[in-house]
Amino acid sequence: MTQDSLRQYLSSTLKNDPALVFLIEDIAAACRDISYRVRNAAFAGELGSAGSVNIQGEAQKPLDLIANDIVEQSCGQNSKLAALVSEEIEEVTWLKTPEVGDYLLYFDPLDGSSNLDVDVSVGTIFSVMQVRDAQSKDVLKQGTEQICAGYALYGPSTIFVLSFGQDVNGFTCKSGTGTYYLTHPKMTVPATTSEYAINAARRDYWEAPVREYIDDCMLGVNGPRARFMNMRWIASMVAEVHRILVRGGVFLYPKDSNNAKAGGKLRLMYEANPMAFLIEAAGGKASTGHARILDIPPTEPHQRVPVILGSRDEVTLIEEYHQKNDAS
Repeated sequence: MTQDSLRQYLSSTLKNDPALVFLIEDIAAACRDISYRVRNAAFAGELGSAGSVNIQGEAQKPLDLIANDIVEQSCGQNSKLAALVSEEIEEVTWLKTPEVGDYLLYFDPLDGSSNLDVDVSVGTIFSVMQVRDAQSKDVLKQGTEQICAGYALYGPSTIFVLSFGQDVNGFTCKSGTGTYYLTHPKMTVPATTSEYAINAARRDYWEAPVREYIDDCMLGVNGPRARFMNMRWIASMVAEVHRILVRGGVFLYPKDSNNAKAGGKLRLMYEANPMAFLIEAAGGKASTGHARILDIPPTEPHQRVPVILGSRDEVTLIEEYHQKNDAS
């Protein structure tokens, strides 16, 4: 069976928007280059720490900065791209005076980079929105305004996952040619699951409803869930979400007593929003525990939020734990 390439898919899906085709191809090309640098980092002396921190106060890796530069260089020449919002750069990078219809690109150039030294999968997350008001340099838009979002996963193979909101499709980069082919069409998240992912080392910081939910899961067949619940934790959001898109599950990085002052751990504009967009397009659900992530009004480009996403029934159940706690 002949598989469509990413270019064929984009050309047929975006017949009336060639500029967006070019932008996504630029992003995909950047991801291919980042994948190459990740795979060869040990030979180039690009592992370890860069000796600097980003706007979030997190230690930067050499590849964080390299990946950021690759995305900027690959996409920066697109005549319809007005601005870049990166996890690694404090200020918004404006490329031109914005015009209505221009694109805004939000991205985490190398998610999970703390895993690089131990050779665990990492990735790139991105989101695209549009300029609605040419008189205002405004990048603070709700997740519902995304026109597309996706990620690249650098694992045993390089996979580029993309959605325009109707469905989610995954394209694998063929070794030797560099061409992305559709290998995971119409990815869907099962409504139910027996698998959850959370950093259990933070248990002492968790709020009561999260602790109660996890405790009930750990009781297995003898608890209120009446079944065995399997726990996973990779510490790479891209890898966690990809597993959920392939076989279901729920991912939690909730607000807790250690990150509450910051609003949570994960960033809204270039982590939570794009992943929520993908999960919802695949039939899943994405929430803070109290509200839909895509409805959160952003207050600043690096805003942090709690994230609970994955199989719809499981996310709804976790929301019920929060509601019960709020009512008590």
